[in-house]
Amino acid sequence: MAAGTSNYWEDLRKQARQLENELDLKLVSFSKLCTSYSHSGARDGRRDSSDTTPLLNGSSQDRMFETMAIEIEQLLARLTGVNDKMAEYTNSAGVPSLNAALMHTLQRHRDILQDYTHEFHKTKANFMAIRERENLMGSVRKDIESYKSGSGVNNRRTELFLKEHDHLRNSDRLIEETISIAMATKENMTSQRGMLKSIQSKMNTLANRFPAVNSLIQRINLRKRRDSLILGGVIGVCTILLLLYAFH
Repeated sequence: MAAGTSNYWEDLRKQARQLENELDLKLVSFSKLCTSYSHSGARDGRRDSSDTTPLLNGSSQDRMFETMAIEIEQLLARLTGVNDKMAEYTNSAGVPSLNAALMHTLQRHRDILQDYTHEFHKTKANFMAIRERENLMGSVRKDIESYKSGSGVNNRRTELFLKEHDHLRNSDRLIEETISIAMATKENMTSQRGMLKSIQSKMNTLANRFPAVNSLIQRINLRKRRDSLILGGVIGVCTILLLLYAFH
């Protein structure tokens, strides 16, 4: 019975190692396919868009990618099944539960399966990202070529529309600047008018607060006016006397 269980365990280990070797080779090829797709995409970007060979190569690589991805997923599923059988064997009643060698071997196969699974998903994600980027760049290049191959009339019309658009933008900008200057001038005049009203109000307040000063100023003005009248009268009389003296 022990020999039978030992043979069963060795058979499971042999199957696991075989699947791991196959997965290792498949993953290396899968990674090379992803790298070659990236490089071919970069070369295609520098070629003329009228060349249809890159499209055929890209389509062929896409089919290879799908086929290899399915094969790797199947191998991963088979290796997972073998690992599950190994785990069931270590937990069976006929096997000592404290067999460290068996548990260590099982854990090593599980780690290898986890590494292969992670590497597969990482490579697949990189390939999908590169393919999506290349498809986007191809679409952009196609739009650019379509625009360049347009008729001269359409290009000329587009240029005229662009120039007219720039002219309208410049006109709008000048109008906005003129309105801004007018608003600033209005605000400045309003501020000056407020300052003059404030000064006038303060002068009226001072005059009302100090009536004696206001009265004194008025008397000084009256005296200056009276002196001016007297001086004017004297000058007039003297002028008349001089004229009378000159004519006699």
